[in-house]
Amino acid sequence: MPEIRIKLIRSRIGTTPAQRRQLDALGLKRREMVKTFRDTPAIRGIIRKVSHLVAVVD
Repeated sequence: MPEIRIKLIRSRIGTTPAQRRQLDALGLKRREMVKTFRDTPAIRGIIRKVSHLVAVVD
């Protein structure tokens, strides 16, 4: 399966508890942190929920 790299570009400060749970599910704790995941619909859904906080890295 193809992989997708996600980078936390904005701080978690000021986010709602639901958004923090989504970031915890991705394992993104600090700004500029990058994680690699398999490109699945579940991961795409999480990205859509916190799209203002994360970026997809090439």
